[in-house]
Amino acid sequence: MIRFIEDRETKSSIARQILESLTEWFEVEESREGYINDSKDWPFFAYYDGDKPAGFLCLKKTGDATMELAVMGVLKEYHRKGVGRRLFAAAKDYACAQGYSYIQVKTVRSGMYPDYDITNAFYRSLGFRELEVLETYWDEANPCQIYIMSLKSAVQTIATRHSYRGKFLDEKVPREDLMAIASAGIDAPSGCNKQTTDLIVVDDSEVLDRIKSVIEPPVAQTAPAMIVVLSRKINAYRDRCFAIQDYSAAIENMLLAIVELGYQSCWYEGHITDEDRICDKIAGILNVPEGYDVVCILPVGKAADDFHAPSKKPFIERVKFNSWS
Repeated sequence: MIRFIEDRETKSSIARQILESLTEWFEVEESREGYINDSKDWPFFAYYDGDKPAGFLCLKKTGDATMELAVMGVLKEYHRKGVGRRLFAAAKDYACAQGYSYIQVKTVRSGMYPDYDITNAFYRSLGFRELEVLETYWDEANPCQIYIMSLKSAVQTIATRHSYRGKFLDEKVPREDLMAIASAGIDAPSGCNKQTTDLIVVDDSEVLDRIKSVIEPPVAQTAPAMIVVLSRKINAYRDRCFAIQDYSAAIENMLLAIVELGYQSCWYEGHITDEDRICDKIAGILNVPEGYDVVCILPVGKAADDFHAPSKKPFIERVKFNSWS
């Protein structure tokens, strides 16, 4: 289990316990003590096996767009069991949720020491790419290899997007960001180009409050903006209508754009279109004309709460090549 640790003393205790067991990588006491002390002030993720902390990872801000994987350690008996990958996945989710564009990490250049060669291979397997080597950043015997990872590629955004149902910060979403998100929606593919999906972007606080007041049980009550998705039933050919496919593609495009721009959201459909027909109340508030159905709402805002990826079934259980067997 991955836990986000906030207590300062718990952070330093976990860091000390693990780093002092990894002297092959953290043999310099002064450096090790620096990590232990600094970890109190950094975003801190710990892997627990039951009640036992078995690994941790810390991030630190190095610029407006960049966070650094400052230090990570996993007890030796847990090496090659996916602990480091799970820690990094949680940290990457956090960096994306905070609106950062890059993660960097520093290590010793490959070819210097076998233990660090393993570390370098691990970082490359996560998707890090070599940026540059600083020969004298530490000393001549330990040339510093800097790796970097973009959090803004399409594949990375897909991998890190998760439904967010927490509270939002009280920060207005700029109109240009909402326009970019809506544009991503209407740029989605449409069956026979019938363009059955339309959108209403809501950023007026009074209108938002009216919409929120009819949603029961309440969701997205702190969202500073919302996109209401409308659908029309237009046959593509004969009696075939692809409206569901159209708005699904539009919604997924917007969810990815929302994360790309540093915000969070959740696809609320069933709760809105259930038998109590909250969708019809929203349609009335927004003066939606006949022939259109409100099928979904997407709250948009910056996350106020920490959240992590849900567990997924292994790749091999869900993806086959050439045959089911």
